[in-house]
Amino acid sequence: MYFSNKSICATMYTLTVKATVEQMKSINQWQAEEYDNQLAFVSEYGKDLISWLRPAEGESILDLGCGTGDLTHEISRSGAEVSGMDASPDMLQQARRKFPELKFWEADGQQFETEQLYDAVYSNAALHWMRNPRKVVDCVWHALKPGGRFVVEFGGQGNVQIIVQALEDVLNRHTNINASERNPWYFPTIGQYSSILEERGFVVRQAYHYDRPTKLADGDRGIIDWLTHFGGDYFRGFSLEQIEEWCMEISQIVSPKLNKNGVIYADYKRLRMLAFKPKVE
Repeated sequence: MYFSNKSICATMYTLTVKATVEQMKSINQWQAEEYDNQLAFVSEYGKDLISWLRPAEGESILDLGCGTGDLTHEISRSGAEVSGMDASPDMLQQARRKFPELKFWEADGQQFETEQLYDAVYSNAALHWMRNPRKVVDCVWHALKPGGRFVVEFGGQGNVQIIVQALEDVLNRHTNINASERNPWYFPTIGQYSSILEERGFVVRQAYHYDRPTKLADGDRGIIDWLTHFGGDYFRGFSLEQIEEWCMEISQIVSPKLNKNGVIYADYKRLRMLAFKPKVE
């Protein structure tokens, strides 16, 4: 039997989509092993943010939205006493397995209380999942010592706009939902987030909004992995067959726009900020 190169590629593409989509067990449930294996770039990029944190030996630091703990561990190498907090039991189980010497605990970043006060709260690639930023900032305020610092990086205005636009266009075309109403993310401007911090009493010392094109996995799998790991809210209530078809369509739309010399780069835009809780006079 004869197969053309085109038909072989199409078959492999379909199998890739099917295998990846089947990892999407349920909405908003992170799969820690797949996250570590396929999306390790999240932690790798977050290491640079530690230079803004400047952890010191003996300091107490909270890693807010710690995921599987890689950056919590990286911060601990400074000699600081670090604990990690996340809302995902699966991610925390993986973190505890990898770093049993560190403390990890489960809580929602929009409504948590701490038993101790921290010298710093650090957060990488987590706050854009928290749609009530005022509650987050309020919780962080209460968790910090006077003079404590809040060091964050997360998606800023325009983050993954090309992917999100294609995703919503495809769903709007094939379904009767308003796809934009399922958008789970909060991507503010510098001004928007600075205002929230300042209204709570923080002093914003540094703020930086920048483009950070992010390399995805080779071939078609890069966009598909991204969609199935991060876009689950959009696909709620639809069959695997529908999701497979739509992921292929979205990938075909965005890949030419995000292709640079044969490599796919997601159109990430990040917001990085450093703010202080004033010392008591």
